[in-house]
Amino acid sequence: MNNENNPIKTLNEIKGYMESSVRFISLSGLSGVFAGIFALLGAASAYVYLNTSFLDTEYYRDYSSNISSNLSFTTFFIIDALIVLMLALTFGIWLTSRKARKLNLPLWSKTSKLLIINLFIPLFIGGVFCLILLYHHLIALIAPSMLIFYGLALFNAGKFAQKEIRILGLIECLLGLLGCFFLGYGLILWAFGFGILHIIYGSIMYYKYDKC
Repeated sequence: MNNENNPIKTLNEIKGYMESSVRFISLSGLSGVFAGIFALLGAASAYVYLNTSFLDTEYYRDYSSNISSNLSFTTFFIIDALIVLMLALTFGIWLTSRKARKLNLPLWSKTSKLLIINLFIPLFIGGVFCLILLYHHLIALIAPSMLIFYGLALFNAGKFAQKEIRILGLIECLLGLLGCFFLGYGLILWAFGFGILHIIYGSIMYYKYDKC
C-alpha cells in the first residue's frame, strides 16, 4: 500500500515545488493586518483634522476647490499618507522576511522580483495620476483613484503570490469605482478598502498559510 502511495506523494511534492517556484509564498498575513490598522489610524487622523463630517459632500467639494490656498491641508494629508505607507512597508518587510526565514526560503528571488515589478508599475502610475488630480484641485477623486490603482496593482501582482490577493484587488477596484459616484464617501471607502479589508484579508491569510 505504501509503495502504491509513493508515486502520488512524489507528484504532490513536485507540484508543491513548482507552485512555490512561480509564487511568492513568503508574504505574511500579519503584514496585511498591520497595514489595515495603520490605514485606519491614518483615516482617523484625517477625519480629526478635517473636524467635520466626511459624509458632507458639498463641504468636501468646496474644500477641494480651495486647496491651492490651503497649504496646511495639502501638507497634512501628504505627510499622513507617507507615514501610513512607511509603517505598512516597514512591518510588511519585517514580517515577510521573518516568515521566509521560518520556511527556509529566500526573500529575494526571481519570483519576488517579478511580484514587485508587477505591483509597483500600476502603483507608480496611480501615484502620478493622483498628483495630477491634486494639481487640478480634483481632491474628491484622489481617494477613489488610490483604491482603483491599488486594486489593479494587487490583481497584476497576484499571479506571483497567493490567489486571494487577486480577489482583494478586484474588491479594491470596485470600491474605488463606487467612490467615483459617491464623492462625499471617499474617506469612508478609503478607510474600508485600505483598513478593514486589509485586516480581514491578513487574518484569513494568517490562519490559512502562516499559523502552524
